Amino acid sequence: MKSVKQSLALSLILSLVLATAPAGFAYQTDDSTTSAPVQPAERTPEQLQQLVAPIALYPDALVAQILAASTYPTEIVEADRWMLQHPDLKAKQLGDEVDKQPWDPSVKALTQFPSVLANLDKNLSWTSSLGDAYVNQQQQVMDAVQVMRRRAQRAGNLTNTPQQTVRTKGQTIVIEPANPDVVYVPAYDPWLVYGAPLPVWPGWYPVPGIFIGGPAIGFGVGFGIGYFGGFGWGWHHWGFDWHNRAVIYNHNTYISHSRTFINRGVLGRHASDFHGSLDTRGFAGAHHGFSPQHIQPGTHSGAFSGFDHGGIARSNSSRGHASFGGGFHGGGGFHGGGGFHGGGGRR
Repeated sequence: MKSVKQSLALSLILSLVLATAPAGFAYQTDDSTTSAPVQPAERTPEQLQQLVAPIALYPDALVAQILAASTYPTEIVEADRWMLQHPDLKAKQLGDEVDKQPWDPSVKALTQFPSVLANLDKNLSWTSSLGDAYVNQQQQVMDAVQVMRRRAQRAGNLTNTPQQTVRTKGQTIVIEPANPDVVYVPAYDPWLVYGAPLPVWPGWYPVPGIFIGGPAIGFGVGFGIGYFGGFGWGWHHWGFDWHNRAVIYNHNTYISHSRTFINRGVLGRHASDFHGSLDTRGFAGAHHGFSPQHIQPGTHSGAFSGFDHGGIARSNSSRGHASFGGGFHGGGGFHGGGGFHGGGGRR
């Protein structure tokens, strides 16, 4: 009798195992055959050149700030809106209040140049693409900047002026303010200034203070940067290591801690470790790139939570406001926010 009971118990256990085995095996099979996420194609050199065209002719330190800040598009939006809400803050008072904000140093640095910050906000789709490219193709982005500078130089539009100094070191073109205490943001049509016309970046909107019609470069009022010298995010804390194609912040390679973009190369190399619960706080420099240890669920490369790129860009463009004073004239001039003219200084 005891033997019969043991046999029945064993049969019942085997039946339960066999009944649940298909589901268990199917689960294991599905998990083991899960493929790595499909990675979007990298942008071509020509696409990167078009992407950097609106900023390639800016002084080196300003380009460095823009590339770093483009990885924080939500903070750019916050900062530009904050600037619009505090139009009376100037000079040292502005720096004191900006310093209290929780933004990345690169975003804080751009408050020194309201028209540049406004451009990044109003053209948020382009900004997001720039940030994505900087995260995933940093060295190629740097190369694209140099290619565009050489094109502008060959076209006769990138030269020494009273506002800026242009120096060539081998294949590298360096742009710096002529006066280290005053920075002029060059204004130009990024689709005409480089010689052969470029296709306009889809949805890119000309913002007052950084755009003039025609193939030449102009300069508006200079921005005194001495007021911001005491802050750790000020002008003199930024630069380029062109040899290693890296943005420099405080004498070190800048590392972004943004949660916005996924480094597709790193994700591809570590696809076996990807389980959908990741967080990008842990960046590490790999060839001056980014190495996210984690990525937020549902995050997509080239996108950021809570914003529709095109919708934001289009709605802002239709409003047409900017944090740089003066009216915009498509033919080439501005008025109200300081004199603007081609090739000259303040007047």
